[in-house]
Amino acid sequence: MVHIIIAPDSFKGTATAEQAARSLGEGVRSVIRDADITLAPMADGGEGTAATFAGETVTLPTTDAAGRLTEASYVLDGATAYIDLAAASGLPAVADAPVPLTGDTYGTGVLIADAQTRGATRIVLCLGGSATSDAGTGILVALGATPVDAAGYSLPKGGGSLGKLADIDTAQLNIPAAAVEWVLLTDVRATVPEAATVFAPQKGASAEDVALLEAALTHAADTLGVDPLTPGFGAAGAVPVGIHWLSTMLHGTDSHVHVLPGAPLVADALGLTEAVPGANLVITGEGAFDAQSLTGKVVGTVADLVGGTDATLAIAAGRFDVDPGEDVIAVELGAPGDVEKQLFDAGAAIAADYLRISTAQG
Repeated sequence: MVHIIIAPDSFKGTATAEQAARSLGEGVRSVIRDADITLAPMADGGEGTAATFAGETVTLPTTDAAGRLTEASYVLDGATAYIDLAAASGLPAVADAPVPLTGDTYGTGVLIADAQTRGATRIVLCLGGSATSDAGTGILVALGATPVDAAGYSLPKGGGSLGKLADIDTAQLNIPAAAVEWVLLTDVRATVPEAATVFAPQKGASAEDVALLEAALTHAADTLGVDPLTPGFGAAGAVPVGIHWLSTMLHGTDSHVHVLPGAPLVADALGLTEAVPGANLVITGEGAFDAQSLTGKVVGTVADLVGGTDATLAIAAGRFDVDPGEDVIAVELGAPGDVEKQLFDAGAAIAADYLRISTAQG
């Protein structure tokens, strides 16, 4: 029997990781009817990562990046809360009117504070998909810490005002919530300046906004004792900067803050590290396979797990901007259309290619 693992990322804007895994699996099954198929939808710290973990789903009112009332959910598993930053502070909610300079992460802070009241002592914060560039100061405000200027006045919300940051007033700090163990899952290795130069344009920033944000975020990092060139600290508009300051201020060291690539942790949680060596075929995928795909993203993490095993790696993608390599079965979905059918067809094509290759190898 052929053992197959299907572990795709989401196909942004068209299919969740769960939908992609299911459709790919149905396509495979149409060709290899007796296959032993394991569906393991993946995430890399971006949208949908929290949902890959088991636990109770908690939904409550909060605010989006523009400060508008919304609802958002997180997953609570005993003392650990898994929270997508994009759930409250994500880009889709403000796509109609982006807020590159004034958007903040306050709504995410509301979720964090709520999780602590329900017994969470460990917050796994998944940082992808943010609409904000506020260095996590919105979260700090929600936890009772107020960024102030040199005159002691509260700063306006958002990253655009952080060039005037002089200190953070902690007189009203929610100490139990601030003192939790922080695990910050990133889907990029961006530095603080890159939070502005690389990612702020995706959040609606003009060239002038980017220049302002680069200076403001770098100043905020320097003021809060963080090296702005630390890889990963530019994730989600530099959220790790504020969290690192908060935890270090309370504990005296940064031992309670862990900035980690998200995909390997999700893979471990799903048991893929142990399962992949026993598979014959491992299928992954994403919307666009590009130069970043093999650097900490889902596809790269799955490829690393397959490397050194006897399993065949297959990748389905909306498009391939770079060559995935000659030992990889690569299937392109093509122009936007019925993505469910495209993924089904991709699964069938991958299965057919796998059988052809296996037959040729004897």
